[in-house]
Amino acid sequence: ALARHDGVAQAAVVPRADDSGDTRLFAYVVPARQPETDQDTADRPEPAALREFLLRSLPEHLVPAAFVVLDALPVTPNGKLDRRALPAPDFAGREVGRGPRDPREAALCRIFAEVLGLPGVGIDDGFFDLGGHSLMATRLISRVRATFGVDLAIRDLFGTPTVAGLVRVLDRAGDTRRQPVVRTRRPERVP
Repeated sequence: ALARHDGVAQAAVVPRADDSGDTRLFAYVVPARQPETDQDTADRPEPAALREFLLRSLPEHLVPAAFVVLDALPVTPNGKLDRRALPAPDFAGREVGRGPRDPREAALCRIFAEVLGLPGVGIDDGFFDLGGHSLMATRLISRVRATFGVDLAIRDLFGTPTVAGLVRVLDRAGDTRRQPVVRTRRPERVP
């Protein structure tokens, strides 16, 4: 499906275990047009656009967690894909986007980073673009519930996968906070 994208000449999707032991799909793509200089990135397909393209035809769990753009796919002497030579996605070495503007954004950035296992996350960084998947999404939603007392639906995260977007969702949730469960005494006799 990825090779059908206009901006992709070659593609390979391979499963890899991440640092937490979860197996995730990672995509390696060669752009249809090679940039003329190292600074020329106009012809490089954007991971968010590739993800959106795949979501039109594949279920979410089959969409790769990360996209790595390469000049060429490594091959063995037999001409087959050399999976061992494929670089691991570098989430930690990427530049963090805009920083948080208020305490809620700071708390959400911290939660995103902890769930994703990254040193930092900007408010415009996409959860799924950073390697998040549906299991991590449920962990994130649980942490948001514990921190803010608000029940997010998984569709909220899929619809607005950034810290800035989720703050707006939390604003709309307003006073729909879950009431804490209060422990009561059990009666002496239970019928």
